Amino acid sequence: MSHWFHRNVLKATAHSTFETKMIAQDCEALKVCSLSTVLCVPGIQYNYLSLSYMSLRCTSTICSSGISDLKASRYRLLELLPDPRNSSAAVESALDLYLALLNGLVTAPQGGPSKLRHNFLFKWTHSLLGNTPQLQQDTVFESANIICNVAIWFMKHAAMIAVKDDIDMEEAKEVHKSLRRAAGMFRLVQKELVPHLSEKPMVGGDLDPRVTTAYFHQCTAEAQEVTVARAIELKHNASLISALANETSKLFGDAAGSLVSIEGAERWHKYLRLKSVFYQAYAYSYCGDNLLSLDQCGAAIRALQESQNCYAQAEELCKEYRKVKGLGPKARPETHPFFKRLSPIVRLTLEKCERENGFIYHQKVPVDPPELELKATYGLVSPEEFVLPPTSPLWTPVVYAALDQVKSNPKDPANSSAAAKVEGDLTPVPEVPLPQSGQEPKNESGCVLQ
Repeated sequence: MSHWFHRNVLKATAHSTFETKMIAQDCEALKVCSLSTVLCVPGIQYNYLSLSYMSLRCTSTICSSGISDLKASRYRLLELLPDPRNSSAAVESALDLYLALLNGLVTAPQGGPSKLRHNFLFKWTHSLLGNTPQLQQDTVFESANIICNVAIWFMKHAAMIAVKDDIDMEEAKEVHKSLRRAAGMFRLVQKELVPHLSEKPMVGGDLDPRVTTAYFHQCTAEAQEVTVARAIELKHNASLISALANETSKLFGDAAGSLVSIEGAERWHKYLRLKSVFYQAYAYSYCGDNLLSLDQCGAAIRALQESQNCYAQAEELCKEYRKVKGLGPKARPETHPFFKRLSPIVRLTLEKCERENGFIYHQKVPVDPPELELKATYGLVSPEEFVLPPTSPLWTPVVYAALDQVKSNPKDPANSSAAAKVEGDLTPVPEVPLPQSGQEPKNESGCVLQ
């Protein structure tokens, strides 16, 4: 089976050391911010993080950063993301661990804004803007970007499972859940994090509301594709399948509409447009089936004619999609059995309707296509809510008091310019490519998601 899903590239990021200055004598602060194990002997002074000298008078003998260290937890999470074959449980666990620690830089232990929020400079690329990073001295910026990156991983994880030759029920559920999970992450970023950034989102970047909206609708629509395929395979009522396909078409259309004015999103936009038109073709096809079952043969003919028109548009958009340049691998939906099976079905059904209308019904074919159902009665997909984990218990008032606030201005352009000059472009993430199968599905729908 060839690739059905379009996927943008993962976001690249620079290494973060979380180095800061201590102003108090506390070993637990080392546990949060230090990567290495530190030996603390009472009454002896140590050089710490090469930034300042301080006196550490500790009652404990060894302070190990362990798994809860900010630097280590970030590294472990980023290490998982290039490979979509990793388990979703491992990625979720790593994300929760890192976010729980990161929360301590945003909110003080006793409530209110943290003095540490702007202590560290973070560098991230954006999935549509190439390898030049955006720099912000803001932990909320880091939270939003890392969640976006994990959401993109969930999209790739779903696609990785979907290209398998023979998917069982549990794997189909994993695809469905992963896409809903990704949609919930994009929603949280858009609703709860982007409004609190210290700087406006970069135009066309992943935190641009138009881009997060497109990702959100795409994930929701692709999760609903699973529902449509299952409804077809289980031979549900044609009216229900038509309504589900129409709702799916609208979601893809909404995603495409969000990207119209964004430079660099042309290929992604074409993919979303072709998916929208393709599901419109499915909606009219099953609408025609339903109308024929109701003895409305003239209206059924018009619905099937509209299905053919939409399918022809989808084929043309597939050609345009292949020609547009962009980052990441290209999908090939026109070679997928789920795409190819529709055209002959519509043609045969239309020929049947035209014969029966000539011999039996003698109904006039309307000029305008019939209206599609506006809302499916059931089966619509909703995003899985994503909630930020509670702050790690390591962030005690004592630890918080032991760490110093930086004196530099996070909004000073000089800081970002100097850092960008030193950093330059970031190396793209070395992603594990999605596998590809050449076998044809043996089921009726042409889709392996059952």
